[in-house]
Amino acid sequence: MEILFDEQLVAARRERALQRGTNATFLLDIAARELAERLAVVERTFEDAVELHGGNGAAARYALETGKIGAMRRAETSAAFADAATPLLVAGLGDVPLEPASTNLVLSPLALHLVNDLPGTLIQIRRALKPDGLLLAAIPGAGTLSELRDVLLSAEAEMTGGASPRVIPFVDVRDAGALLQRAGFALPVVDTETYTVRYDSLFSLLQDVRAMGMANPLTGRSRVPLTRSFFVRAAELYAERYSDPDGRVRATFSIIYASGWAPHESQQKPLKPGSAKMRLADVLRRPGEE
Repeated sequence: MEILFDEQLVAARRERALQRGTNATFLLDIAARELAERLAVVERTFEDAVELHGGNGAAARYALETGKIGAMRRAETSAAFADAATPLLVAGLGDVPLEPASTNLVLSPLALHLVNDLPGTLIQIRRALKPDGLLLAAIPGAGTLSELRDVLLSAEAEMTGGASPRVIPFVDVRDAGALLQRAGFALPVVDTETYTVRYDSLFSLLQDVRAMGMANPLTGRSRVPLTRSFFVRAAELYAERYSDPDGRVRATFSIIYASGWAPHESQQKPLKPGSAKMRLADVLRRPGEE
């Protein structure tokens, strides 16, 4: 397995961001509210639920407000994320600290994009769910921070003649659906919501990225410190390519919302090949045709 992310570095930065207390939690709040809205329309209740690496616990709080959950636990990378409202389990980003078939619902808000073995983590989640248990996840997807990726690569190529990875790779929505199936989830559903956030400049965007604990965690990142002139040039390119008439710049965040169920005999199943009672040709035939 290729180790893309320094998960210990990610955990340390997320903890530091939490302790500093910033206003850069808007994206997590959006995802948490969306997951709760999707949970609210599910016509059943969940005796036991777990929020998996949800940072400030917003997803757990909004989910509890739906009235669909009996008890909630949270899993995080350290006890620094604990609160008085919910019990906390400590586990690394790629780990699911749950016994097999021990919970009815897992919520994963904006964390699965940072694990090195995403298929393995999804398998762990599916095993932790009781039969007919549900996973609801929000995963930053392809297109996220595409503008930032573009200008950082352009500035580095222009100034040094080369480039190193500055923005992490994000999963494609089609791949997300395939990964759920590969992990053994039934009835997988994935869709994407795109959010555009406007900033005064590249520098205010980078400030938010750092405040989210999301600065470059790639193991293949360059260790050579970047100069101020590099960021000035990148900011110029950002303004040239992605600014609105008022001078503010745009940043794209594309969030994949994914759901899947642990298999259960009561769930709908696809028809077996050859079991159809009507031919497709008959369905497509226009009236009057023989």
